[in-house]
Amino acid sequence: MPAPAAAPASPVAACRAVHLAPTPVKFQPDVLAGTNVITRCDADAVWVGTQRHVGSVLVPWQGAVLPWPPSRHGDLLAAHFDAVLALQPELVIFGSGPRLAFVAPALLRTLIEHRIGVETMDTAAACRTYNVLVSEGRSAVAALLLPPAAAPA
Repeated sequence: MPAPAAAPASPVAACRAVHLAPTPVKFQPDVLAGTNVITRCDADAVWVGTQRHVGSVLVPWQGAVLPWPPSRHGDLLAAHFDAVLALQPELVIFGSGPRLAFVAPALLRTLIEHRIGVETMDTAAACRTYNVLVSEGRSAVAALLLPPAAAPA
């Protein structure tokens, strides 16, 4: 007859034996080969990969990050969204700044006529959503409103 198993030294030891400490899991890679990934978003800048960008930008799923002229919601013109069309996205994620502010549909007319989807959210949420879409292989562009770069003192 086999010997009975030894009882754990304490209830805590028994618990540790059954429940191992969770391992941290990273859900978003820092780099997706051939795509732009937004790795950080602050109030006045975004980082695409390791490159810091100050001021409003257009971040296409591939290619160069482009400066975007508007710096405030009130600066937006239809021509600003027409510039997005040249990147040929299937979807545009518009980051409206620190707070959600929707764009007048008339400004988005060209994108809508070309059947390009537009989603509006605050800039931080837009950065996160853009990364998810790009990781799924979508042709997305993040159009992010950020304040202009401060003039050197």
